[in-house]
Amino acid sequence: MTRLQMALVAVLALALLAVLSLFTVDQTEQALVVRLGKPVDVVREPGLHTKAPLTDTVLYYDTRLLPLEPPPEQIILGDQKRLEVQVYARYQITDPLLYYQSVRTLEQGRSQLTQIVSSALRRALGQVKLTALLGEERRSITDVVLQETIEKAKPLGITVADVRIRRADLPAETSQAIYDRMKSERQRQAKELRAQGFEWAQQIQSHADRERTVILSEAQRQSLTTRGQGDAEANRIYAQAFGRDPKFFEFYRAMQTYRQSLADSNPTLVLSPNSELLKYFGSGATREVRP
Repeated sequence: MTRLQMALVAVLALALLAVLSLFTVDQTEQALVVRLGKPVDVVREPGLHTKAPLTDTVLYYDTRLLPLEPPPEQIILGDQKRLEVQVYARYQITDPLLYYQSVRTLEQGRSQLTQIVSSALRRALGQVKLTALLGEERRSITDVVLQETIEKAKPLGITVADVRIRRADLPAETSQAIYDRMKSERQRQAKELRAQGFEWAQQIQSHADRERTVILSEAQRQSLTTRGQGDAEANRIYAQAFGRDPKFFEFYRAMQTYRQSLADSNPTLVLSPNSELLKYFGSGATREVRP
């Protein structure tokens, strides 16, 4: 191997050694330097830093708030009601060394924090009733969960910023049972209202029929009374007319007979020419003029 080749190999080795000895930290990150499994340094300043090549490993942790959204879980409340509750949390890794010593990996840290939140939530909700969770006390309940989560997350190197209840619903089977019960109750009320409506309709119709009968009876009575009065007045006028001019009265009554018997029904009559019914067809009426 020539000197040039040896120099080139040396340069490459130095370059590789330099690459293995340097690492960068972003503004949103913090780094933990681990040497053969043992933490030796925590780097919080962003920029370029050095480490021992081959023996040191760098673990990066985000300095920003991280989301935690556990899956929904069923919780029994203080009044033995079951709820399907889903929460969310926001946390920050503030002590990388303690975090590494406690949980090692990010996945394990999220798993332990999820268990802490779930335990605090179950303990808090197990002492309250459903009405409290749905009312103004909900904020104080979440504050209790938050405080307990903060205290239990500190030994993990985690600072919890917030814990909130996203959803609190009845389980599907319970919701269906409540819906069926509400539906049955509404159907029962509808039947009662229909029965009351039918009863009221019968009463109103009966009252209307009774009023109709009374009105018709009163109208018929007044009609018969008026008709009787009219007939009496007509008979009086007829009597006066007969007393003044018997022949004209006889003629007038004959005309009425013609109109009622011939004009309305258009009958065909076979009569003798000497019939009294036809005497006015030939000669008409004669009237005596009185002084």
